[in-house]
Amino acid sequence: MVELKHPDAIHSMFAKGTEIGLAEAFLRDDFDVHGDLEAACELADAVSEALDGAPLLAVKTAFRMRAQSAKLALIRLWSTAGRWSFRKHSLARDRWAIGFHYDLSNEFYRLWLDPSMLYSCAYFETAEDDLASAQTAKLRHLCQKLRLKSGQRLLDIGCGWGGLGIFAAKQYGTRVTGITLSKEQASFASRAVADAEVADDVDIRVMDYRELPDSEGYDAIVSVGMAEHVGADHLPEYFQKAFRLLKPGGVFLNHAIGDGVRARENHGRSFIQEYVFPDSDIPRLPVVLAAAESAGFEVRDVENLREHYLHTLRRWVQRLETAHDAALEFVNEPTYRVWRLYMAGSARGFAQGRLAVYQTLLAKPDKLGGVSLPLTRGDWYCK
Repeated sequence: MVELKHPDAIHSMFAKGTEIGLAEAFLRDDFDVHGDLEAACELADAVSEALDGAPLLAVKTAFRMRAQSAKLALIRLWSTAGRWSFRKHSLARDRWAIGFHYDLSNEFYRLWLDPSMLYSCAYFETAEDDLASAQTAKLRHLCQKLRLKSGQRLLDIGCGWGGLGIFAAKQYGTRVTGITLSKEQASFASRAVADAEVADDVDIRVMDYRELPDSEGYDAIVSVGMAEHVGADHLPEYFQKAFRLLKPGGVFLNHAIGDGVRARENHGRSFIQEYVFPDSDIPRLPVVLAAAESAGFEVRDVENLREHYLHTLRRWVQRLETAHDAALEFVNEPTYRVWRLYMAGSARGFAQGRLAVYQTLLAKPDKLGGVSLPLTRGDWYCK
């Protein structure tokens, strides 16, 4: 059910005739959705397509409403000055962008993520799996694709709160270097590593992947949910750096959201770019693969986990909505609404095929063209 909070609510919702305008009305509490927000996003999509960015003339004629002056009372971590004072995807600006999203509050994220604090698509064997089990299955799936072995060195680009590094060290005896630009994540991850008693094997660093010395020489590299922050124009640089960091014969598993086959053309900045992930970019898969191959990587496998992200997001939204009162101890109401709306809307995007998430396994051939991979994928599915 959609609840209109005041007589001018409809005008507020459609005055801009854009996705952002409708979202901002929700953030201001001009209207609220009771029940399934993902289903409400279907109505929003239909309205947006009907308006297609048009002025409010038709809506004004239909509802005869006066304009209302209202400003969004949202506390933002990214100031206008800070946003535009750095070149897009420079080291400084990327630090701002990551801080905007991930330095919000560890305790806020803790309310609705699984116990390992994994903020990426889980892996469901059945649609009824609980979130924690599916996230553990995702970690196992990643590590088995990488075919990790004891004593190997793994680089985790965008390590988040440290869950993957801890799992790889404990289950596979791998030595892990995890990097993130989020100071809050790094602080949490370092404590989690110590609590898991793997501090000798997992090193958490606050740094950009571009700052890593090429001489590091890793046996395997993994990046989960980080490439979306790189920018399409910088993907060749991203893959070139990974190629230099990886030992010959090694593999790189890149897990990232991308446009689905039913993606719509965007006109201007989206709600996600404006309020959730500044400077984010989710290019189509061929763009990503071309950038990887241009760096020298050989594409060995691509898996689309679209339905898995749908199930993940639905569980996150449910957990967040259940924890509404607790969430307000760490963020304000508009910020809570940002996360609720972006995750419900994203779930709809994955359900429709407008969004996808690809695990791409890349290999760096040695001088003779060899890679450290068996002939079949059989060991990926051994528990």
